[in-house]
Amino acid sequence: MKNINLKSLDKTGIEGFIRSLDLPRYRAHQLILRLYRHGAADMDELTEFSLGLRATIRDRAFISNLRLDDRVRSSDGTEKFLFGLEDDAAIEAVLIPEGGRRTLCVSSQVGCAMACRFCRTGALGLRRNLKAYEIVDQVIAVNRMIFPERVTNVVLMGMGEPLANCDEVIDALWRMVDFIGISKRRITVSTAGIVPGIAALSERAPEVNLAISLNATTDEVRNRIMPVNKRYPLRMLLGACRKFPLSRGRRITIEYVMMDGVNDFPEDARRLVTLLAGIRCKVNLIPLNPFPGCDFRRPPSERVLAFQAILMRHKVRTLIRESRGQDILAACGQLAAAREGGGS
Repeated sequence: MKNINLKSLDKTGIEGFIRSLDLPRYRAHQLILRLYRHGAADMDELTEFSLGLRATIRDRAFISNLRLDDRVRSSDGTEKFLFGLEDDAAIEAVLIPEGGRRTLCVSSQVGCAMACRFCRTGALGLRRNLKAYEIVDQVIAVNRMIFPERVTNVVLMGMGEPLANCDEVIDALWRMVDFIGISKRRITVSTAGIVPGIAALSERAPEVNLAISLNATTDEVRNRIMPVNKRYPLRMLLGACRKFPLSRGRRITIEYVMMDGVNDFPEDARRLVTLLAGIRCKVNLIPLNPFPGCDFRRPPSERVLAFQAILMRHKVRTLIRESRGQDILAACGQLAAAREGGGS
């Protein structure tokens, strides 16, 4: 019989595994802490368990780990990690240090099926969904590498569309909160606009932050740059945002990647004000991060500032976000699970 991957088990599964060994229930809590908080990479690191008990567990189970295939550091301190999976697929995660904050951008799929034309990952197509433990393992692996520091914030903005892998992502979110101990207020899920997934997130996930990758103010433009809009047009997407429950002080983040001559006109800014009426939100303007083969250009800075000024005049909280790690292709929209100077 094939051994069980302990990280493939949720809380109920781990408790059942512990019962199968005729061990007391508190051992399940110890195992979860050792795997997730302390990042145990093998049975020898299960130090709460005796040598004999570790041997017993080793006969029945194993601990999976991501394989670090590459690690590169940007001039601004951002780090990009290329991780190999059990089937030799590859994903990327990006660590962004800022003051006392360590934000990790994690992937939820190998590749992506959304085919957004301004995103390098979208050109890869979708290979497969990640399992919940593969999503969480990105946090565990980076925590091990940066110890004694730890990841403080997580954003699901890496490779893939999180809400196209909804069940595994929701499982991963609970593990981040309950097992690793990351505050739900420090976790953000970004979506290109999978409307049923937004509802599922509100109903089944911990109360994490929601970010919407909007990027256009008309269906005509959004259809062209984000094919998902043909299935979930602006009216449906923004309707889902209006229904999304927000506790006191919480806002939805509207991400707006600005592209020269595509979506950066003053009339776009004015339409955006109208579209967002009644939604408690903030807007992040993200000047395009170019990548090899990209069809679009970054807009002039003065056009970005003028766009922001229109939104601010209408009391829409708006920030201009310069993405980190551009020199190592680690910025928003640049991930492709490739080694520096090589292929995937």
